Amino acid sequence: MSGTRSIRVVPSAARAIKEAAEWWMLNRPKAPQAFREELESALHLIASQPMVGARARNLNLKGVRRFHLARVHYHLYYRVNLEPETIEVLALWHTSVEKDQTR
Repeated sequence: MSGTRSIRVVPSAARAIKEAAEWWMLNRPKAPQAFREELESALHLIASQPMVGARARNLNLKGVRRFHLARVHYHLYYRVNLEPETIEVLALWHTSVEKDQTR
């Protein structure tokens, strides 16, 4: 487990990322690139330090971790694969959606 791992984004997560980036560009004129900057920073960190994210709370999600994009209020869910050594991005959720789902 050394070096930087490659990252694969599943299609549903790619759609969520695209939608969030577009929304942010249209609705946050004072910081239109904040989402993309925060995401790129998180992906770089996860690729080099894959265990940095907290374990997902749902026990059915074995091996899934989440990383908080604090500046933009999203969680990025991912799995660390050992063979081959890759990171698989599974989902992106806004933190307010997660609160609604845990009630």
